[in-house]
Amino acid sequence: MSEPDHVETGEARAEKSDGAFRTISEVSTDLGVPQHVLRFWESRFSQIRLLKRGGGRRYYRPEDVAMLKRIKTLLYTDGLTIKGVQKLLRDGTADAPAAASAHPVASVVPGIAGLERKDLERMLAELTALRDDLRAALSVAG
Repeated sequence: MSEPDHVETGEARAEKSDGAFRTISEVSTDLGVPQHVLRFWESRFSQIRLLKRGGGRRYYRPEDVAMLKRIKTLLYTDGLTIKGVQKLLRDGTADAPAAASAHPVASVVPGIAGLERKDLERMLAELTALRDDLRAALSVAG
């Protein structure tokens, strides 16, 4: 027996209230993260307190979904490691605007905490180009 068309297209998801529990499939789709990654994060972050029903079916509370979104941002956007995110969550500083300031580089390079990953990647590309230019100039002079 097949599911109704509205379930396959995701329209049923829109009918849930903000306070409704979500399945792992819904959360995976919403966050754009594979289900196995969500299961891994559950094992690493005790702050995620989902409910498991018979057969091991997972139901995420709205607070869990918000925490997973924050974890995803800290890992994928801010570039922190799992251990770094665990420390921020443990210390209660994960909601700080510049979470990247907890990164070890921030203590060495002044002003880096306010930069976003794309800015750092642009700066790295510029430095790499300068290095290549310098090497080329040195090889011509030598």
